[in-house]
Order: sequence, then C-alpha cells, then structure tokens
Amino acid sequence: MSEHAHTVNATVTGISALAGAAQPFAAMKAMCRFLNNEDVPFHALIEPAQDAIRDALAQTRDDFALVVHDWCMFQFNSHGSKADRHLRSHKSDLGYELGSALVVDAADGRPLGPMEFRLRSRGGMLSTRPGGAGFPPGHVDELADVMAAAESWKLPRKLVHVVDREADSVGHYRDWNAAGRLFLVRADASRNVIHQGRERKLNDVVAGLADRFTPAIDDDGEPVIVTLRSGVGRVKTAETPVILHRPARRNTGEKTAGGNKRQDEIAGEPLPLRMIVTRVVGELGTVHAEWRLFTNVPADQADADAIGLWYAHRWEIETYHKLLKSAGMNAEDWRQQEGEAFLRRLCIASLACLTVWHLQRDESAEAAKLRATLVRLSGRQMKHKVESTAPALLAGLERLLAIDDLMQRDDLAEILALARRVLPNLFPQRPG
Repeated sequence: MSEHAHTVNATVTGISALAGAAQPFAAMKAMCRFLNNEDVPFHALIEPAQDAIRDALAQTRDDFALVVHDWCMFQFNSHGSKADRHLRSHKSDLGYELGSALVVDAADGRPLGPMEFRLRSRGGMLSTRPGGAGFPPGHVDELADVMAAAESWKLPRKLVHVVDREADSVGHYRDWNAAGRLFLVRADASRNVIHQGRERKLNDVVAGLADRFTPAIDDDGEPVIVTLRSGVGRVKTAETPVILHRPARRNTGEKTAGGNKRQDEIAGEPLPLRMIVTRVVGELGTVHAEWRLFTNVPADQADADAIGLWYAHRWEIETYHKLLKSAGMNAEDWRQQEGEAFLRRLCIASLACLTVWHLQRDESAEAAKLRATLVRLSGRQMKHKVESTAPALLAGLERLLAIDDLMQRDDLAEILALARRVLPNLFPQRPG
C-alpha cells in the first residue's frame, strides 16, 4: 500500500518503488503477480477499509451514516490490450464502469471510505461483495442488492442511501420502502405528484414554497454555508409532503419500432414521501444550486436542514472518483490488462486514499503540523484559506515515505555532502 500512496502521471502509471527496493522493475513484477493472482479474493482486499470505516463510525456523533452511491467510467478507448472492456453506449465509449458505495459521516460530510466496489467489464460484473454481484440491466437496478448487502456490513449507525437524480424511479422507491430501506434521492423536475389533495407538476409545487424557505442552522446555532463549483452561499430549505401515485415504468430489454427502449407500466400503491427543496443562495441572492429531494426518513428523526446537508455531502463521491481518475491515482493510465487486476489495484489504491482522509479528519495539533509538512513536500499551491487537499497530501506522503525509507538504509548527511560536491548550484554549502 505504501507504494500506492502517491499521485500518478501519464508517464509513470505503475507503482513508485521505494528507495529500499533493489530494482524498480522487480517491485513492478511483484505487484503484477499479486494483482493477477486468482487466489487473492476481492472481498479480502477491501476488508481493511471496511474495518476502518466501522471504527470511524463508532466515534461519530450522528445517529445516521450516509451510503452514497454513484458510478464512473474509466475510459480505455485506446487500450486494445484490455480485451474485456465494457461497451457502455457507443463504440468510442469503452472501458470499465465502477459502481461505488461510499460511506460518509452524516454529521460533517467527511468521507470515511468505500464499503463496496462493482466493476462492469465485458465478461460480467466483478464485485468486492462476498459471493459476487449480478449483472442487472441498469444502474438503479443494482441498488436493491447493495442495500440488502449493507445490512451485513454491521455498521453501528442507521443507514441512509443517497443517490443522484438517476435513481428517481417510483418503482424502485416502492421496492426500497417496502424492504425498510431509508433513501434520499434527487427528484426529476418533470415529475407529477399528489400535493394537497390534487395532482400537480413538481415545478408548480416548488413555486408555491417560495415564501417558506428558511436558513439552515447548524448544531452551534450558526448559519450553514457550503462551497460549490458555482459559488459559496447559505443553505435554505423548505419542506412539504407529496405522494407518488403514478405507475412505475420498467425497461423490458426490447425496443420499439422507432428504436426506443420499450417500457412496461407497473401499478403500485401510492407512496407518501417528504420533499425537501434545498437552495444554496449567494450574498447577492443568486441561487447557486437547487435540489428537490425525496426521502422516506421520518421527520422526527431528521429535519429538513439535516436532509439538505446530507445531499450536499453526496458531492464527496464525485471528489473520490476524481481522486481515483485524474486528481491523484490517474487510474485511466493504468496498464493492467484485465478487469480482475484493475479491481484489485483499485482496492489497494483506495487504502491510500483512506489514509489521507483519516489524516484530514484528525483535529489534533500534531496532525495539522503533519498536513502542513506534507503540503510543503508536495510542492502544490493551495487556494486561499484551504489548508490541504487529498491530492496534495498524497503527493507529500509519497515523498515522505521515500525519505523515511532512504534514511533507514543510507546516511543522509553523506548523501547531502555528495550532492553539494557534485551539484553545488543546487546544494550550496551552508555557512558555519
């Protein structure tokens, strides 16, 4: 794992051999043998992360934990050596598609780690779940099994499954609710609902809430402020009950004469849900974001302010996938030729991410000093008032591990003296 605790670039896509390794090539060959060893099960590789998540949750103050679900595509269009690439939508959309279940602290929104991975390849679905996972027709169809598996994770908190608008499906809502799963999903603006006794479009319902938005307040009585890509603003929320009454639509796997996917309508019982509308409003009144959220979490267990913040925490899985793809691990430049090896490497790389996240959570003075040191070692420039970022800490951690490994085997003073003699312009003699 230490050799994975680093950021990778397109020309250095393998592990970084530490200074103590006899030969970088030997380290690379050893990793290849490990990643392609069929006797190394996926679930064993993710168990350390799962144990760390359980320990972290036991120390949180909230009654709930968020399980954030999302998917990302690792594009390998030009990697012809990967014969098992998944064709997602068209001939130039080739690669492996990762489904993640990321646990997030409901109280402060910090990511705790992945509890499960599912990797779609041409050969089927690879999974870290013991016993494997099926290959359902769509993303949302995967979630029922993931939610059922979550009951066996033995996490010491009530679980709320958080998903983006892709999961806005009345049929799935009914199934999840009947199974006792708590969920929070962003609603599609075009949906019709029963509100105050009559059918109305969701846009009309939201318009009627215009004068009911109130500022969200945190546990310390302070206004909640969040930072988005579109800007910084205060969180405001409004809530109203709605009923989903229309038939569900399920894809049949067949196509119509026009080439569209054929869907069947499935009637179901009307489903009452809470709708929370959350806005992030800037100083000048600009609405940076608006989320229309459906949830079955009881109102006496979580108010609208908490629900709105929970959805804001969903962004952590986007950041996590970015850390794997481009901001840290550059997984789209990995050269593993099979999905099995790729998934094993993802599990190992995630442990390095987990180490960095736990360092970010540590509020001690010593941890703050270590973070500052790692940022200095990374050479990264931080934004104003940003102490550290996960990619910067990964980059700094790589260099610190190399320094530690070097100092255990060599005399640093001798190396510096050698550098001053050979490269005097870079290592000038110090006075005295």
